[in-house]
Amino acid sequence: MNHISENNESDRRLVNSVLSGETQAFGRIIKNTEGLVAQIVFKLVENREDRRDLAQDVYLKVFANLSGFKFQSKLSTWIAQIAYNTCISHLQKKKLALTDLFQGESEGYENADNHHLKSPEPGIETLIFQKQQAAILKIEIEKLPPLFKTLITLFHNEQMSYEEIGIVTGLPVGTLKSYLFRARKMLKSNLLIGYKKEEL
Repeated sequence: MNHISENNESDRRLVNSVLSGETQAFGRIIKNTEGLVAQIVFKLVENREDRRDLAQDVYLKVFANLSGFKFQSKLSTWIAQIAYNTCISHLQKKKLALTDLFQGESEGYENADNHHLKSPEPGIETLIFQKQQAAILKIEIEKLPPLFKTLITLFHNEQMSYEEIGIVTGLPVGTLKSYLFRARKMLKSNLLIGYKKEEL
């Protein structure tokens, strides 16, 4: 709980500055979180114009509801939750599928630490190979259903914990682990189908 309090100290100062009328402080909030908001909006919503409108809508909601923020999570997590819910509402209005829930195995979960390449001191060839792998991985992640690619991005790219992702999405931790397991399994299957083994 202490680390949450420490993390929230700068959040508290920023929020108080905004509520005191310092508009520059809200600009700092946007700067600190726009990357995370963009990740969520871009992974969930495909239409380019909708993405721009939704990102603006997210920060309008943040500004309007800032006085109600209770500091029970990091400010960035709260803003991510608003971004996620804004996108979900948009998808529901457009009647777009969030995920194709398929019949897949849910027994056990892959180790989240196993996705890193293990190379003590990579040479130039290894670095090029890793870059090629990362590019292939990025392409294949974009082909996943919106919810799956969002969860993978929040967990692996944004380094969010299951608890934080749970706050953002409103999904139980067990469900998140199951979805992440399915997402990784789908990703692995697509990679094996789409690329020769030597390319991976």
